[in-house]
Amino acid sequence: MSDIRCDCTRCDAVCCRLTVVLQAGDDVPARFVAINEAGMEVMARDEEGWCVATDPARMCCSIYESRPDVCRRFAMDGPYCREIHADYLARGSRGIPLVMY
Repeated sequence: MSDIRCDCTRCDAVCCRLTVVLQAGDDVPARFVAINEAGMEVMARDEEGWCVATDPARMCCSIYESRPDVCRRFAMDGPYCREIHADYLARGSRGIPLVMY
């Protein structure tokens, strides 16, 4: 695990590339929901794997007030956050690719 503290203000929003399985009671707008290969409702992802609720200009959640419960429970600098951040850095996946539309 990395010795670097994880801080959302200095991160590439690595957690926004994780699979987010929606739970009963989550109030996510339908346009952000997809059905995965197992038939479960998940947060949809764009072509590059980012959660579609991520605001790419500000690198923050565009539905923060109604984000899924699993996102609410994700602890910044917690063990899982540090683990996925260390893995991300180890693979050299730094920065967010610029895509022109």
